[in-house]
Amino acid sequence: MTLLCHLFFCPRALGAAAVDTRAYCAQWCPPKSSCVNATACRCSPGFTSSSGDVFTNRLENCDDINECGPPPRVSCGKFAHCLNTEGSYHCTCGPGYELASGAKTFRSESENTCQGKNHPTPSISRWEGICSTFSRHQRAVLGTYPVTHPSLNPKAQNLLQRVTSESSEYPLPLPPNTYKDRCCNFFPSWTPPRGIKSQRLSRFFEKVEDLARKFIPAFAQDSIQGLIEGVDELLQTPEDLGALPRSEQHRVAANLLAGLEDVLRNISQALPNGTLTFNASAGTDLSLKVQEQGDRNVTLSLNQAKMLLSLDEVHESSDSGPSVVGLVSTPGMAKFLAEAPLVLDPKQQAVLREHKELLGEVPPVLLSGVVSAFVSNKDTQNLGSPVTFIFSHHSVTPGPTQKVFCVFWEHSQDGGGHWSTTGCRMAATGDASTTCQCSHLSSFAVLMAHGHVQEEDPVLAVITYVGLGLSLLCLLLAALTFLLCKAIQNTSTSLHLQLSICLFLAHLLFLTAIDQTKIKLLCAIIAGALHYLYLASFTWMLLEGLHLFLTARNLMVVNYSSMSRFTKRLMFPVGYGVPALIVAVSAASRPSLYGTPTRCWLHTEKGFVWTFLGPVCTIFSINLAFFLMTFWIVRNKLSSLNRDVSTLQNTRMLTFKATAQLLILGCTWCLGLLQVGPAARVMAYLFTIINSLQGMFIFLVYCLLSQQVREQYGKWFRGVRKAKAEPENYTLSSRTVSDASKHSAVRLCIIKVK
Repeated sequence: MTLLCHLFFCPRALGAAAVDTRAYCAQWCPPKSSCVNATACRCSPGFTSSSGDVFTNRLENCDDINECGPPPRVSCGKFAHCLNTEGSYHCTCGPGYELASGAKTFRSESENTCQGKNHPTPSISRWEGICSTFSRHQRAVLGTYPVTHPSLNPKAQNLLQRVTSESSEYPLPLPPNTYKDRCCNFFPSWTPPRGIKSQRLSRFFEKVEDLARKFIPAFAQDSIQGLIEGVDELLQTPEDLGALPRSEQHRVAANLLAGLEDVLRNISQALPNGTLTFNASAGTDLSLKVQEQGDRNVTLSLNQAKMLLSLDEVHESSDSGPSVVGLVSTPGMAKFLAEAPLVLDPKQQAVLREHKELLGEVPPVLLSGVVSAFVSNKDTQNLGSPVTFIFSHHSVTPGPTQKVFCVFWEHSQDGGGHWSTTGCRMAATGDASTTCQCSHLSSFAVLMAHGHVQEEDPVLAVITYVGLGLSLLCLLLAALTFLLCKAIQNTSTSLHLQLSICLFLAHLLFLTAIDQTKIKLLCAIIAGALHYLYLASFTWMLLEGLHLFLTARNLMVVNYSSMSRFTKRLMFPVGYGVPALIVAVSAASRPSLYGTPTRCWLHTEKGFVWTFLGPVCTIFSINLAFFLMTFWIVRNKLSSLNRDVSTLQNTRMLTFKATAQLLILGCTWCLGLLQVGPAARVMAYLFTIINSLQGMFIFLVYCLLSQQVREQYGKWFRGVRKAKAEPENYTLSSRTVSDASKHSAVRLCIIKVK
């Protein structure tokens, strides 16, 4: 495929000023926002839009910022919980605790003075000592049973009783849940993604809240099983979630992946040592291992994935407690991550470019289920040795234009994210399994990206560059002819001139800037400019077709009075205004879809490329109808045509000019839509050859085959010859005079000598 074929596929507010800016405020600012100026709005504190605090898109709204996460943006400290409110948040002490000041809420960890109600509690350092002494199972028991429960060994019982009876200020028993809240605040806050309206998602989070409210550490296994089954049911029957836009589905998936990992990491700390497996009916599985000592090489296996890691790499050296390792598989998550973009690691991009390979614009396809790996240590971004994942997936043999990648889900600030290959590499792949190695932990998958090898046919490449280069030269000559040749200036030449200018600029920008993808903003601007210039070119082709039809219908000369009125009133507003309107609406609704990773053109995502293909298909369909009607009129009434079109009486000339008009009117661009199936290569050749020479046909038909233009060219050439001959005659005369003078001087000298 050649380059030409690719066409078918916030300001910040100023400081205080003397001018009253309220008079220039935007009237369209949505709720929870205020005006910045005539074109921008700012979200109120505690709210944000998809573009940030300040935005200029009228379709955006200001949504509440969930400071409590996941992931949390604030920390309330120990024995406290974060509660999100509309536009704000606050912290409250946990059950059985209150602030020393008696207040109900506070804002940050530095303001945390939570203490047991009516009973001051031992210092944090003492409780940390207690927690490090007990096993995880014993700590879970502390949340439910008395200190003297037989599950606790004598050393633990004595230590607890000694700590709580050191002072008369700590009488036994301590307030309910003191042990649990002091040692093990297991169930973290998990809230829905902001701005997503879904009854199904609301019911799921109601179930999560119910699990958190009824959570008892001693029965952590039941809570985990309930959570896995809840996620499994949500993925199996998404209901109204399936009707959400893709971008919102990606945000839901990102929230589920992050929240599930966070909750499981915390709840797992209440489990006894050992390996546990949890299963759900639709395929959601969880494998956990809790151990204090033993083999540091851990292997966890699920139905479709296996993980091998070393605890020495993921366990903090300062943490002397047991280690938790978990692997959860959520195959149903694939439906929410459909069409999610893939961002390659810079090194992989360089390798692909070196081999002239590029990813296509077709969204990648997940081959495996999505698995999330977590450990008790949250800092697992740069591991010393990689973690190995072995994925089982349905049998597939990648074609020549398909590539398999090991990827992870990288979260973005707006709550969504994308697939990324950074830190992951594919160690081996077969028909039904793929081995990946990653230097961090997250949510992983194996996907197959559809691409193409940039091995362009050298013949087509030469045709493209030579053809467009020749067209540029012909378009420039044609534009100069229409602009400078006064004898032929009329409505027709005005249309020819505008078409030539638009096509010249479009082809020039296409040849010089279509591959400038390094700077994303610049690439988007280039794509927008190409979008406008080619749409303007096709609009002028439409006006050419209309003008040709009206001329043939009226059987009059080109500058017929009705044609002049049509030109003055509609020609320029339609020729330049309609394309500008289409591009403006497209850019306002989907600005991010201008520019692709491989070309500065329009994305195919969400059918965005049809903002170009739609008008183009409409125009060449209308022009084809104009052409057929014009040809019929000329054929039937050839003998009655006036002198200005009398040259059409020659049948051969009529046939040639009719064919050329098909090219000039853009009807042959339909070949770009026919590049499918066995005839794709032939159509690619025809499309490239014919349309790259469009400028040459404009110059040939409207200039070289026009008698008036040829006569004008003759006058210009004769004028140039005459201007060139005059200096030569002057030089020859000067030389003759000089030679005569010299001869006279010689004769004079001879006479004097005599």
